[in-house]
Amino acid sequence: MKEDIILLSHGNGGQATKKLIDNFILKHLGNKILNNLFDAALFNINGKLAFTTDSFVISPLFFEGGDIGHLAVYGTCNDLAVMGAKPMYLSLGFIIEEGLPLKEFEKILVSISQAAEKAEVIIVTGDTKVVEKGKGDGIFINTSGIGIVESQRDWTKRKIKKGDKVIISGTIGDHGISVMLKRLGVKTTSLVKSDLAPVNSLTLPLLDRFNGIKFMRDPTRGGVATVLNEVSKNFHVEIEVEEATLPINTWAKEASELLGIDPLYMANEGKVLIIADNKQADNIVTFLHAHEKGQDASIIGKIKDVGENVYLKTTIGTHRIVDTLKKDILPRIC
Repeated sequence: MKEDIILLSHGNGGQATKKLIDNFILKHLGNKILNNLFDAALFNINGKLAFTTDSFVISPLFFEGGDIGHLAVYGTCNDLAVMGAKPMYLSLGFIIEEGLPLKEFEKILVSISQAAEKAEVIIVTGDTKVVEKGKGDGIFINTSGIGIVESQRDWTKRKIKKGDKVIISGTIGDHGISVMLKRLGVKTTSLVKSDLAPVNSLTLPLLDRFNGIKFMRDPTRGGVATVLNEVSKNFHVEIEVEEATLPINTWAKEASELLGIDPLYMANEGKVLIIADNKQADNIVTFLHAHEKGQDASIIGKIKDVGENVYLKTTIGTHRIVDTLKKDILPRIC
């Protein structure tokens, strides 16, 4: 029935749009700022600001461990959190394809509401557009986020040097591999799921405690390998990764071998890659192990010298170059 799906009229700014906003969006996401429905959100904020934006076009919209709603909130909040910013406010833009079931749209809104509560962030402004059937892919979501960076959490002026350690907060490749298996229609156990999660509850206390953290990034598209190559090129350092220390779930390792893919290049949506002073690295890992999101944290490598290469020391003692991603292993991953 037409009343059960998104129609073009839902995006024309008229009565149908108002019903969609009132009966669905505000029902699940409403708050004292968003409820004003002004053309811009008005709020007071003090301190050093971090600002980020991202768009989410994942296929499928729903997957083991989450959906596009959780992904949109956590993805943007995590970009703020790894910069030492406490996420405060988000904008939310929907581009919806005509014909999307309203039941699915409401399910996504519920996920967004739950994720925002868990990440302790408020959605304060947004927009909704509807495109003709066949000119979208269910729904695309754009989010922008603002956060506050306290002085002790700003790592951006600290210099990476020889001997610094590379730390990952947990197992790698879970998101990308689980989504790939979902697309392929592979039946899996409950263990196989995305690592989708907010990381601000981990990164902010970590930065408050350790002043030896020199870099943080959430290794999403392109995975750990891509981030390390960016660090190598931007800071002119050579990085060695120890294959034996890479934390990889058994199911992810087996699936990677079966599919012929490298977990180092697969997306993560709830992990943090850290470069830290050698003197604090062990204590940082111990701190991470005590956190629910860091129980599988590990030192996986080190800064070797001046250079612009990343290489992997294999379990048999040989070395191979870990290059930048040359092709898209899995498009539409986030």
